[in-house]
Amino acid sequence: AIGTTGYCLGGRMSLIAAGGLGRKIAAAASFHGGRLAVAGDPSSPHLSASRITATVYVAGATDDDSFTAEQAGLLESALTDAGVDHTLEFYPAHHGFAVPDNTTYDAEANARHWGALRELYQAHFQAP
Repeated sequence: AIGTTGYCLGGRMSLIAAGGLGRKIAAAASFHGGRLAVAGDPSSPHLSASRITATVYVAGATDDDSFTAEQAGLLESALTDAGVDHTLEFYPAHHGFAVPDNTTYDAEANARHWGALRELYQAHFQAP
């Protein structure tokens, strides 16, 4: 099994991969990902929740129009209904908080994201 991690559009792709590759993905993370659960969008990642077997970690930014509280609620419901082990939370930061050369970079949120990713991967992947 492998892990996926994505930022911004990559966060969406991380969840799409988890839904499309099933058991091959053990852990999927999205940081300040956008459009993760869009009602009426047939390509929205939340629609493949029933095919996700990975543990999912989603960290949105409180100041981010690309992943709203409404989307978070829809994603939370889809993952819960599908029985997906997941964590969905918002960091008090702007979109792009983990990108050092971005004007919205936030050192505290970045450190928090690295800790969350390390914890997620350590729970699913052991060094030989």
